[in-house]
Amino acid sequence: MFVSYKWLSEYVDLTGITALELADKITKSGIEVEGVEVLGEGIKNVVVGHVLECGQHPDADKLNKCLVDVGDEAPVQIICGAKNVGKGQKVVVAKVGAVLPGNFKIKKAKLRGEESNGMICSLQELGIESKLVSKEYSEGIFVFPTDVEPGADALAQLNLDDEVLELSITPNRADALSMLGVAYEVGAILGREVKLPTIELETVAEKASDYISVSVEASEDNPLYVARVVKNVKIAPSPLWLQNRLMAAGIRPHNNVVDITNFILLEYGQPLHAFDYDRLGSKEILVRRAKAGEKITTLDDAERTLTQDHLVITNGTEPVALAGVMGGANSEVQSDTTTVLIESAYFTGATIRTSSKDHGLRSEASSRYEKGIDPNRTREAADRAAELMVRYAGGEVLDGVVDVDTLTLEPVRVSITLDKINRVLGTDISTEQVLTIFNNLKFETVVDNNTFTVTVPTRRGDITIEEDLVEEVARLFGFDNLPTTLPVGESLPGRLTDTQEKRRKIRRYLEGTGSYQAVTYSLTSTSRVHQYALEDASPIGLAMPMSEERSVLRLSIVPHLLEVLSHNLARQVDNISLYEIASVFLPTEGQKLPTEKTRLAGAATGLWQFNQWQGEKKSVDFYVLKGVLDGLFDVLGLSERISYKQAKINDMHPGRTAEVLLDEKVVGFVGQIHPTIQKQLDLNETYVYELSLVDLLEADVAPVTYTAIPRFPSMTRDIALVVDKDVAAGEIKQVIAEVGGKLLKSVSIFDLYEGERMEEGKKSVAYSLRYADPERTLTDEEVTKAHSKVLSAVEEKFGASLRS
Repeated sequence: MFVSYKWLSEYVDLTGITALELADKITKSGIEVEGVEVLGEGIKNVVVGHVLECGQHPDADKLNKCLVDVGDEAPVQIICGAKNVGKGQKVVVAKVGAVLPGNFKIKKAKLRGEESNGMICSLQELGIESKLVSKEYSEGIFVFPTDVEPGADALAQLNLDDEVLELSITPNRADALSMLGVAYEVGAILGREVKLPTIELETVAEKASDYISVSVEASEDNPLYVARVVKNVKIAPSPLWLQNRLMAAGIRPHNNVVDITNFILLEYGQPLHAFDYDRLGSKEILVRRAKAGEKITTLDDAERTLTQDHLVITNGTEPVALAGVMGGANSEVQSDTTTVLIESAYFTGATIRTSSKDHGLRSEASSRYEKGIDPNRTREAADRAAELMVRYAGGEVLDGVVDVDTLTLEPVRVSITLDKINRVLGTDISTEQVLTIFNNLKFETVVDNNTFTVTVPTRRGDITIEEDLVEEVARLFGFDNLPTTLPVGESLPGRLTDTQEKRRKIRRYLEGTGSYQAVTYSLTSTSRVHQYALEDASPIGLAMPMSEERSVLRLSIVPHLLEVLSHNLARQVDNISLYEIASVFLPTEGQKLPTEKTRLAGAATGLWQFNQWQGEKKSVDFYVLKGVLDGLFDVLGLSERISYKQAKINDMHPGRTAEVLLDEKVVGFVGQIHPTIQKQLDLNETYVYELSLVDLLEADVAPVTYTAIPRFPSMTRDIALVVDKDVAAGEIKQVIAEVGGKLLKSVSIFDLYEGERMEEGKKSVAYSLRYADPERTLTDEEVTKAHSKVLSAVEEKFGASLRS
């Protein structure tokens, strides 16, 4: 809903409050204001000009030389290319030095040898969207329809000095889909009175009932139908103020009669329709359900086939409008229309929603009927429209209305105690404060012993129960004024579980390493479902798959991440690291539903580090991804319980893949995908991992302990062991750690040699061992004794010898 600040000020006194301040107050009271648009923002020095003379440019067929009075001492010459410019017109002129939208500055220029001192503007050049400009001026310059003073501020004349609030209306607040509804809301917020339009309708002696009769077959869909007849109207452009208000609300002007119906829709929230009486083809209006296969051509010139679910307005035989949605082309108001039949009706929302949805027609009228209109405004809206047609179309209103009224409307009464209001809100509001709030809302209220009995006006169909009244008090008392309290109890709500907290730690850590979170499909193809699966299981197929590529539930996440990498590499994103936390789906014996197991998977390719200014590059390799996992296990407190073991896994590189073990149990893998798979997917060298996240999150973690900083020095021994090439360095490290005893504090590998002077089938692995005792300084003999045990153990278990 677009709300003009200037228009709104006609209903509520907005003195002392700016549009931005008002937007803030409306938002805080429960209706979100998405933005405030200053219509003429950035436009300067644009005035009304009077074209005194207009002739063809001497050296250009498509240009006109105009002499224009812009309110200065002397008229100025302006060269204009618009086809519709002419002598005697009042136009919009951007003078020399003016600024138009987009910071477009107007300068003195020469066009084909003729001086041009300014620019005659179209509405589009003033920032008004083309779809909002009337067809008359959709091409060419804008011409003022009424007499205006040369030199006057054109922005004020075009209402471009206005500000428009964009309200995001929720379905329950249909009352705010009208200017009067917004006025009631603003009046309640500011504690100010609402000034309603006054209707002074004069009728002629002729009776409307002599011209038209109304009958309704579908009374449940249309319990109230009101018709008024206006004769001798003259179709012409609307007054400029009316056009401006429609454009500010996002509606394109057409002519005075149609624009008046749209104006009433915006003002009252009551959709109206104007029929050309002479084109109706009868003196009868019959509202009924459509017949199956019946057709109607709507105002958009589309022929539509109807069903019995659609409500139509007919002339007794054929449809002339799709009720509440759009009128028919056969009864459209046109330039030669002289007699207008005004329709104002109350249609049920469900029926209109069906028609709108079936035909793909979403109109301003249908959206209001769907959410619900105020039936008490239906008659008043018709009277207001008739009055405006007399004033701005020269019409004569026939005496009386022709209607069908089967509407039973009982006012909703809701009672609530002061105690309940304060108990729910946690406040100590007085009876007088609550009564003031209800009075500001214009709710008729009776107070008896601190019990409020509220008669809800029909415009507020959202209020039906006590809690609705509590909400009204809360939002107008001010959500910011409600006291804040902490929850009490043994178990406080709102904290994260251990699993949730760990998952967040994992996401933060991985994103800190430079990985992006991916979200991929849970479905895959039968040819790829077993790739990289941690568990061998039969895949679960869909009963009605959309395609073969998405026909079964996945057993692994890695294939999907490889798809993402391939997609990015095809678009020249060469360096990328991804991770995903998601479920895989395993069959459950004897049950239809699968078992979901949470996995953590990642994939990386390209450069991991690139410091161009230092000339440093580091490509992703096995040890980069293993280092990422080591850091992750450290975050989870599992570093000491994790080990890696070389493994051969299908579709993984046989020499660059390892299983990840937690307490000697395999929980995942890390490594490079097989070169043949890389080639199939057009990937560069790519590394992946996938872990059973459930096992990692459910593992018991010892509480963090702290040790004092050592006061005594440590001693280091380095050893280079010659072993067979097939002996894993990690296994040697594990044996050293076990045998070294309590004095051995750390073991690390710092070198691997397999070059010249090394016996065939052998390799040299170098380790650094650090010995220390927190209580004293170790002697060389103690360290040598412990070190000898280490050497004996590796010699015995692996046949290792010290490299000479």
